[in-house]
Amino acid sequence: MTKMRHSILTAILLLPSLCTADVVLDWNDVALARIVAAKQLPPEGARALALVHVAMFDAVNAVEHRYAPYAFKERAPAGASAQAAAVSAARAVLLELFPEQKNAIDEAYAASVSKIADGEGKTAGIALGERIGTQSVENRANDGSAAVEEYRPRTEPGVYVVTAVPVGVGWRAVKPWFMSRAAQFAPPPPPALSSALWTRDYSEIKEVGARQSKTRTQEQTDVARFWTITGAPSWNPVVRALATSKPRSLAENARLFALVNMAASDAFIAVFDAKYTFNFWRPITAIRNGDIDGNDATSRQADWLPLVDTPMHPEYPCAHCITAAAVGTVLEAEFGSGEMPAITMTSPTAVGVTRRWTRIADYVQEVDNARVWGGIHYRNSTQVGDAMGRKVADLALRNFMLPL
Repeated sequence: MTKMRHSILTAILLLPSLCTADVVLDWNDVALARIVAAKQLPPEGARALALVHVAMFDAVNAVEHRYAPYAFKERAPAGASAQAAAVSAARAVLLELFPEQKNAIDEAYAASVSKIADGEGKTAGIALGERIGTQSVENRANDGSAAVEEYRPRTEPGVYVVTAVPVGVGWRAVKPWFMSRAAQFAPPPPPALSSALWTRDYSEIKEVGARQSKTRTQEQTDVARFWTITGAPSWNPVVRALATSKPRSLAENARLFALVNMAASDAFIAVFDAKYTFNFWRPITAIRNGDIDGNDATSRQADWLPLVDTPMHPEYPCAHCITAAAVGTVLEAEFGSGEMPAITMTSPTAVGVTRRWTRIADYVQEVDNARVWGGIHYRNSTQVGDAMGRKVADLALRNFMLPL
């Protein structure tokens, strides 16, 4: 695990963002590196990146006043530098979140502000950004993300159960960015174990998702391993590729990255609420107990293993799928749903593999397929996750940060 985290950090640091003239992209890179260095799990990392980008958006928007603000309603002093405000806001957030990484954060800050012309505008922008960044963190201080984890395993006195605490147990209680409550887009229950839908999903994943599958292709295996990269590092490279595909203003990118990462953070809140509501079993559990589900069409395989390691949280719905769909919906609203110049991406979890898409929907569908081919999510769960993610993003796009 330590080696993988190092690989992810290296991959993020090698992204060519510092060659751009856009401080939003520069500090997306810086923030991702700090999140990985802190070893944050995906829900925590998504929250951190959302905090950075909403602060940057409000800072830029206070200067340019092109969109409805998210939290900071004041206007910037006349002549304040939007770039200086954005950089200072990002730094303030990261210092609050990761004080132990102060040297790295300040080094990146010094490099950024050195490129901004000195003067009253720079000074005013820095002061404004610091105030907005600090307020952004304060606004989320009691959002529930720091609540004490109190998961209670289901067992009987004296009976052993797996001792690892599942991931994301308390995330359903975190305050959303856009949604009114975690269960706003709650899905229906998973399929009945006697249903044809359950039989279909069970049979598909048992065959194609098995570690020793004889039907899964090499490309499907590569895709499954590719998408074991999760959380903020899994979607921000796609956003960056599109953000640099054509000329865009600082304000446009500030809004784009804020919407994407806030929607993804809300998607985690929604999906973990659903996961711990239904507590649906993973394929490895279901297939090794295929003789007790009351369905004669699902035969047990005692030694079945998935291609990739099963995440430590309930199956339904798919978390990777809901975040990909939320991100993809925001991107389609910004860039369109048709053919576009190819987006390419590499992953530290599949060295030597490059994935390429010419439609945003293809990226989202590939994430869905990867979870089935990897043996960790049923097909229906990926589709339900998609639908939830689109609803989260649609809510954000209709109601927040709208053009003035």
